Amino acid sequence: MRHHWIWVLSAVVPVLFGAKTARGPETQTERVSFARIAFMRAIDESHAVDLEAGYIRHLEWHRQAKDTFNWYSYSVWASTERQRWIMYASFGHTASELSNPVSPAEDERDSMINILPHAQFTGNGVYEFLPALSRGNGMPTPTLRAVYTTVELNYGAGKAFEAALAAEQSKLQGETLWFRLVVGGHTPCYVRLRPRASLASILDERADQALPDKVNGLISKMTVETLNLRSNMLVNVTPEPAP
Repeated sequence: MRHHWIWVLSAVVPVLFGAKTARGPETQTERVSFARIAFMRAIDESHAVDLEAGYIRHLEWHRQAKDTFNWYSYSVWASTERQRWIMYASFGHTASELSNPVSPAEDERDSMINILPHAQFTGNGVYEFLPALSRGNGMPTPTLRAVYTTVELNYGAGKAFEAALAAEQSKLQGETLWFRLVVGGHTPCYVRLRPRASLASILDERADQALPDKVNGLISKMTVETLNLRSNMLVNVTPEPAP
């Protein structure tokens, strides 16, 4: 799944290895985990069907190439900016794994044939999973729905933000995964993914979406969106059955 990952990975891999070295060697109980998260949309409405068909063909290329990465795909359902966009992501990788994707040249070639004629890529990044802030293991449960929250902070506010969330970690209800942007956009920036079985579950838990009051002054922008899992656009991922 190249889609402009060539330049992203060339920049991020040294950063990831540097971060790993600064933290010290990984142990069996502490494994630094990274996610790749990106968005694309059809060039215009006339390309929407062709984009989805081409993307499905490209995912089949990944299967035929025996890609070991997991690939999640979601449609953005509720959003003021990204409605009907496609979010594609892969989770749970080491820095070494990110630097060794399957057959990069062939991947790019197939993407150029099947996706690029119909798509506009609107952002991609590499994120570090933050277990101390989360409830879950960094690999989202592939439920039919998910809440995707993007939090942009004031410059220099990252440490205070993480400390405040870590202090509240034990209060989390349900799967809640926090990631910190490493490369691919303005920092400090964090995303939170909360997989849920249904829209009803999301609405019933709406009070749990709030962040601690003490972080309000640290935030410059916060966006909450709802995602629909695309069960026909998954690789090495088995969707959860409908409730």
